[in-house]
Amino acid sequence: MSRATERHPAPDTAASQGLYRWRAGIYDLQLAPYDAIRAEAIATLQLQPGQTVLDLGCGTGMSLELLQAAVGPQGRVVAVDQCPEMVDEARRRVQRHGWRNISLACAPIDQAVLPEGADAALFHFTHDILQTPAAVDHVLAHLRPGARVAASGLQWAPAGWGVFNGLVWLAAMHSVTTLQGMGQPWRALADHGIELSLQTHLGNTVYVAGGCLPASAAGRPGRHNRG
Repeated sequence: MSRATERHPAPDTAASQGLYRWRAGIYDLQLAPYDAIRAEAIATLQLQPGQTVLDLGCGTGMSLELLQAAVGPQGRVVAVDQCPEMVDEARRRVQRHGWRNISLACAPIDQAVLPEGADAALFHFTHDILQTPAAVDHVLAHLRPGARVAASGLQWAPAGWGVFNGLVWLAAMHSVTTLQGMGQPWRALADHGIELSLQTHLGNTVYVAGGCLPASAAGRPGRHNRG
């Protein structure tokens, strides 16, 4: 069966919370090898002082240091994750560093209270979120026209690199609840008219995609909701 015709279940919120609950205490160690990917994705956002950036699926807050430094004390970082244990770790990180320009929320992304007209959004290793149309719609509806979006994470290696897909599968079993869309995880963003630049790493098994939200795709909350 080809990747294009594979069928997988939709993301499972309850299963995802269970998956990440036990990882909260060791998550930083598990994700540390991807710090360079994280930095590349954040650099793709081209953040400026005073801007507001959304960190979707923020986990333990490993992206917060770079994000808050980029937007400066007059800027704002809004970080959201649906796993309470992850948010608790992120909150401790914020308190430990004394960051005052970061707000944290524990909620599914499609239900999160987000600021209007945010300047940028980061989806770092958040495959389930990108495969949840309501979550993507909700986030993009809260971005200003021309806002920058960056996504990074695992993907199936293309033909010629398939030998690495066993490693992708092993990593995915610890981090996602669906393999849906693993061939092009960023597709939901492209479908909203975002022209993405794409970089791949580690045998084409990890991607970084970034681009700008077009004016025609931005709007008030609910504008992108599908009936």
